Amino acid sequence: MDTAQEVTTTLTEPKKTTNVSGSVALLEGLIAEGTDTIFGYPGGAIMPIYDALYDYNEKLKHILVRHEQGATHAAQGYARTSGKVGVAFATSGPGATNLVTGLADAQIDSTPMVCITGQVFAHLLGTDAFQETDVINITTPVTKWNYQVTDASEIPAVLAKAFYIARSGRPGPVLIDITKNAQLQMFDYEGYTPCEHIRSYRPKPVVRKEYIEQAAAMINSAKKPFVLFGQGVLLGSAEQEFKAFVEKSGIPSAWTIMGAGAISTDHPLNVGMLGMHGNYGPNVQTNACDVLIAIGMRFDDRVTGRLDKYAKQAKVIHLDIDPAEIDKNVKADVPVWGDCKETLPLLTALVEEKQHTEWLAEFRAYDKIEQDTLIEKELNPAEGEMTMGEVIHQLNVLTKGEAVIVTDVGQHQMVACRYAKFNNTRSNITSGGLGTMGFGLPAAIGAKFGTPDKTVVAVIGDGGFQMTLQELGTIMQSEVNVKILILNNRFLGMVRQWQQLFHEKRYSFVNITSPDFVKLADSYYIAGKRIDERAQLTGALEEMLNHPGSFLLEVMVAQEHNVFPMVPQGMSVAEIRLK
Repeated sequence: MDTAQEVTTTLTEPKKTTNVSGSVALLEGLIAEGTDTIFGYPGGAIMPIYDALYDYNEKLKHILVRHEQGATHAAQGYARTSGKVGVAFATSGPGATNLVTGLADAQIDSTPMVCITGQVFAHLLGTDAFQETDVINITTPVTKWNYQVTDASEIPAVLAKAFYIARSGRPGPVLIDITKNAQLQMFDYEGYTPCEHIRSYRPKPVVRKEYIEQAAAMINSAKKPFVLFGQGVLLGSAEQEFKAFVEKSGIPSAWTIMGAGAISTDHPLNVGMLGMHGNYGPNVQTNACDVLIAIGMRFDDRVTGRLDKYAKQAKVIHLDIDPAEIDKNVKADVPVWGDCKETLPLLTALVEEKQHTEWLAEFRAYDKIEQDTLIEKELNPAEGEMTMGEVIHQLNVLTKGEAVIVTDVGQHQMVACRYAKFNNTRSNITSGGLGTMGFGLPAAIGAKFGTPDKTVVAVIGDGGFQMTLQELGTIMQSEVNVKILILNNRFLGMVRQWQQLFHEKRYSFVNITSPDFVKLADSYYIAGKRIDERAQLTGALEEMLNHPGSFLLEVMVAQEHNVFPMVPQGMSVAEIRLK
């Protein structure tokens, strides 16, 4: 007897589509990813995207920069304060090549950023057409991923992949190069689907519990454990998990300049800054600890000094999301791969609650030596020219550690990182790995858009300011409220310091002449003031901070004042100099 089987066929409804241009699909994708601000500069090859942007004024804010490098640094500043992906637009050829420095900076400092560049029509690729440059090969070494789109239908998926790669795992910059025909091409748009997985790309290593257990056992048996923490704590949004670990374990903890703010500067277990111009105690004690716990930091050469003399007495535990950083510079006895937001709670659960009172007291003893020998004279000089340190100290008094401090690169950067107070995370914005002069001003613009409710102060030297001063035009047009503090010592100060200390004071092309910065600011309708007397400092800083809009304050500081402590190149961290 035959059995009749009822077969039910379910018809899948076709996806609803809308016929749109590649440019519109791009903008819809950006909105879907949570983008609210774009930093960019239009041009011929990206004109269709800008034409589409005309109709998106209420959904997307576009900030017209004055140079494409400024767009990348602004996008970095935005990403670093907001925790979101920064976005920059540029046209082909010189517009695209002007992004390279910012991409390189974002790559080495692990900043999530998506750059969109226009490109010549697909049929012109390889013909040396007007403003054609092979931006894909140019930017491959300085991006986490890049891709050239020649067909509009690719745009939604490629953009989704770009955002996923930029923000996941160890963050970084991504570039999408879109040919002009793809921007103009109409296609059936099925909507935007965010990317959640890419085959062969594993942004987070699988946490191996046995390494967590080994690390905990090593920490529990340590007599002189020492934590070094970097930006990985901030990037993983693991500030609370890190604080819980430090407070339960009672371990003295020091920060890299990119890690500043992960716990407050005044936390009793925060023992200061690591590295070439870091604090005395953390550097010396690196070579005295018995267990070194590195969390979200990569043992950069400015932190380690001479590697063959770095922490040779210590067992090393290294927590990092990027397996490539494990054993790269310093051999780890226990490698803990994974996102520290995930690994730190597992480790905290296994460590014993302790207070390393005597060990912490050793750091405080070094603090006193540094305070008496150096810091007191730097922050509270009784006579002579003003120091950078006293300016930052007075800024701390007025902002109470609540401001976002954005620094350029040089002596002022080291002074600000050493002495600025940070009560909150994502408050220290600087160019760490690449050391990009010119970073400060555009990054401060982006930082303010990323955190509009906070006071943003750009601390910049007279040299670095002149590299991107055209971004005063961006401030003028966007009316963004950024406080600009120029510490003017009439030198390229850090290079001069090295020439003085290591090249017999042969000052070769480091004395720099500057324009009248206050008049320059005034020409951009930005209020300003210049001071050269100590008695004027507090009042001038108050005027800058209380001014309702942007304000430029130029402070004339000592010409040949050096930044100490200092680990001379080729020396171990224990050979740090106080003078």
